[in-house]
Amino acid sequence: MLQHTRDKWALASQSSLPKCRTPFLAMKRAPRISFVSLGCPKALVDSERIITRLRAEGYELAREHAGADLAIVNTCGFLDSAQAESLAAIGTAMAENGKVIVTGCMGAEPEKITAAHPGVLAVTGPQQYESVVHAVHRAAPPQHDPFADLIPPEGIKLTPRHYAYLKISEGCNNRCSFCIIPRLRGDLVSRSAADVLREAERLVAAGVKELLIISQDTSAYGLDLKYASSPWQGRQVRARFLDLARELGEFGVWVRLHYVYPYPHVDEVIPLMADGKVLPYLDVPFQHASPDVLKRMRRPAAQERTLERTRRWRELCPSLTIRSTFIVGFPGETEADFALLLDWLTEAELDRVGCFRYEAVAGAAANDLGSLIPEAIKEDRWNRLMAHQQAISRKRLKRKVGHNERVIIDQIGPLPGLDPKIAKGRTKGDAPQIDGTVFVTSRRPLRVGEIATVKIERAGDYDLYATAVGY
Repeated sequence: MLQHTRDKWALASQSSLPKCRTPFLAMKRAPRISFVSLGCPKALVDSERIITRLRAEGYELAREHAGADLAIVNTCGFLDSAQAESLAAIGTAMAENGKVIVTGCMGAEPEKITAAHPGVLAVTGPQQYESVVHAVHRAAPPQHDPFADLIPPEGIKLTPRHYAYLKISEGCNNRCSFCIIPRLRGDLVSRSAADVLREAERLVAAGVKELLIISQDTSAYGLDLKYASSPWQGRQVRARFLDLARELGEFGVWVRLHYVYPYPHVDEVIPLMADGKVLPYLDVPFQHASPDVLKRMRRPAAQERTLERTRRWRELCPSLTIRSTFIVGFPGETEADFALLLDWLTEAELDRVGCFRYEAVAGAAANDLGSLIPEAIKEDRWNRLMAHQQAISRKRLKRKVGHNERVIIDQIGPLPGLDPKIAKGRTKGDAPQIDGTVFVTSRRPLRVGEIATVKIERAGDYDLYATAVGY
């Protein structure tokens, strides 16, 4: 079983992994590794790659740090609060095991880790899979076993079987003043279209029904490759956002686009959504609406025309769901800037919104802007924005009542406070872990990963309640 929260993932069982069944093999017990993965889905994909490589070499995965031969912690280093969580996770691993390898974004600043935990065995940065594996080899040499070292072609996944994150590029070319991701992960490095499509093909063949497309800047995909073509199924496919989305739409599964900066060419993908090729869902990190704040943030893309563009997107695809994230309390943000943001949200009527209170990050250019906002004001603005958006969300969800929706089932009861026969799922407008939930009552038992047709009976602030009417 995989235990997870929105920002923290930890492998909790190895029940699906091959087990050693002969006395001879039992005498040669493979090294056991405990693993904790923190941060965003992009870091989760890094963890999957590391685990896949280790399983291919015969390592087993442990339920707990205690008793394992080695512990690995994949860290997040984007915000000070994330770094604190990472250091705490390392401390727990050190206390329970003592042999710890650290990787991930915080590994780009190893001195912070070694200052707090000088006894860690090794520290590597993000995407440095080979360095992690070499460190594991030094601490716990592998014992290869050709009967037990088989892994599925899609690799080891830390998500449920029916959905998977598909990372199409690493790094970022943007230089937003509040962000240090380019320093941690480098500039944009895109995978070839054929490489991405081969992985998608393996995932679909393994039973994945929803592909969540991720990168640091998804709509910039292929820029570093000059949109070069690569051979796929007898034809050439360009490394271009539109072309890749079109090809992924041919697999016949849900394709969800995340971290899409609103560059002009994003408009070209909306017809694919209207035609049902990819999900009518865009995760666009707008971050703010005030031109002055956006300028200080150094945000890319044509931010000043976002209202006009979102209206046009919805004209082309009325079922489109738009989610976004915003920062309040950015240095120099005035009450007028914040009021403008609230007015913008009223007009935009975004379906899903996340909000962060600004945190200063060591090394970020925003630290030099001055005009810091007091914590009490940040908290007040955060609460006001969330209440404002809650009313918008409630209004948009009420429009779905009485209509039929396709829902992918994530969990079968029992759910706290609900009838054990009620299942938990998501519409095409809801991404796992970050968006809303549909609670489904059904005449027959539903299955995890099943996509059912439901009738929406009522709506809450963020969630829907429905009855299954088709299977």
